[in-house]
Amino acid sequence: MSQVIIIGAGPTGLTLAMQLAKRGIAVKLIEVSRSFRRTFRGEALMPSGLDAIDQMGLSDLITAIPHRPLDAWKFMIENRAIFQVDEPLEAGGKPCTLISQPAFLEQVLALANDCPSFEFIPGSTVRDLLWEDGRVSGVILGDNREIMADLVIGADGRNSIVRQKANLSIEQAASSFNILWFKLASSTQFEAENAFYSIVRGDDAFGVFRGAEGNLQIGWSLHGDSILQGRGSANDNWQQIDWVEKLATASPEWLATHIRSQAGQIDRPILLSVTVGLCPIWHAPGVLLLGDAAHPMSPIRAQGINMALRDVIIAINYLAPLLSKSHNLAEIDALLPQIQAEREPEIIQIQRLQKAEIAQAELLKNYPPLRHGVSLLASKIPFISDRIRHSWLDRQFQLRRGFAEVSLKV
Repeated sequence: MSQVIIIGAGPTGLTLAMQLAKRGIAVKLIEVSRSFRRTFRGEALMPSGLDAIDQMGLSDLITAIPHRPLDAWKFMIENRAIFQVDEPLEAGGKPCTLISQPAFLEQVLALANDCPSFEFIPGSTVRDLLWEDGRVSGVILGDNREIMADLVIGADGRNSIVRQKANLSIEQAASSFNILWFKLASSTQFEAENAFYSIVRGDDAFGVFRGAEGNLQIGWSLHGDSILQGRGSANDNWQQIDWVEKLATASPEWLATHIRSQAGQIDRPILLSVTVGLCPIWHAPGVLLLGDAAHPMSPIRAQGINMALRDVIIAINYLAPLLSKSHNLAEIDALLPQIQAEREPEIIQIQRLQKAEIAQAELLKNYPPLRHGVSLLASKIPFISDRIRHSWLDRQFQLRRGFAEVSLKV
C-alpha cells in the first residue's frame, strides 16, 4: 500500500511530496496537467515564503531559475504619486521576490524524482475517493484505476475535488471577486527599478509589475463592478471592451504610452475567479486538506503560495515522524486536527488583513470626494503622505512575516 497520495502538483503538493519522499516515505503525487506552464501562476514570495523555502533546503533553486527581487511599492491615485516604500521593508530583511513558478516546480519535481519512494502520475484526474469503514482509503482515477493509501492529501487548489468528495464544506468570504489578468512586453520604466504599482483612477483600480520572466503583468479588479462583470446573459460584457484604451486611460502617461505602443501584442485577458474562504474542518478520517484547498486566499499581497509553504512545514513536522515508522491508521487521523489547529489561527489573521486592504480600496473607489481629497492632499503635504504610508506599512509587516513561528523540526 502507498502510504500517502497527494492530489495536486502545485507548490503545496510538490514540496510536501518531495519532503516526505526524501525521508523515505512512499508518496504518489497525482496531477491533472501534463505541464506546469499554466496561463496563470502566482509569482511573489514574501519573506515568510522565502523562509519556508530556505528551511526546506530549496533556496538554491531560486537562484537557478528566473527570479527578480522587487525594488519598491508605488501607489498612485488620480494620476498623483501618493507614497513609495522601498524593498526590503525591514532593515537587513529579505525583499519580496518574484519567481517563475513553473521553473520552480520543475526543479522541485527533479529533486523528488531522485527519491526511490516517490512516484509522479501526471495527466490524471481524480474521479472519486475510496472509502472503507467510514474512512478514506484511496482514490479512483478518471481511467478507473484505484490506488490505495494510508492518507490522501488534497493540495488541489481553491476548487479542490478532494474537498468536494470528502464532503468538507467551505465558508466563502464576502470579499470573493474576479480579476482580469493581462500580459504584455516590458517597459524601460521597470528596467532600472522593478516596482509594483497600485493605481487607482476614477472607478478603476489595478496593479502592474514586471514578472520574473520579463513581461509586464496587469491585474485589473472586477470586484463589485456590475458593469464589467455583467449579469445573466451579459456575463461576457468585459470581452467587448477596448482594453487597450481602458487600461491606457486609467494609467499615468508613461504607462499609457507603452500600453498603446503594445496594442497589437497585449495578450487576451484571462478571467480569474478569486474565491476567498476557509474550511471549518480541514480533515476527515484518512484525508487532509492543505493550501488553497483548505483556505483559498485573496491575491492581495500574494499570500496563497506563502501560506501554503508554511502549511507544508507544519504538516511535515506532524506526519513525517509517524509515517516513517510502524503506525496504525488511528494514529494518522489523530494528527490531522492538530495540523489544522496549528495553522488555522495564522490563516484567519492573514485573511483579516487582506480584507482590510480590500475595504480600503473599496472605500476609495466608492467615494470620489475621499479619493480626490486623499490624492490631492497626500501629493502636496508630506505629513499626510507619511501617515498613509505608515498605516500601510503596519499591515504589511504581518502580511510579509506571518503571525506564527513556523519551524521545520524533523
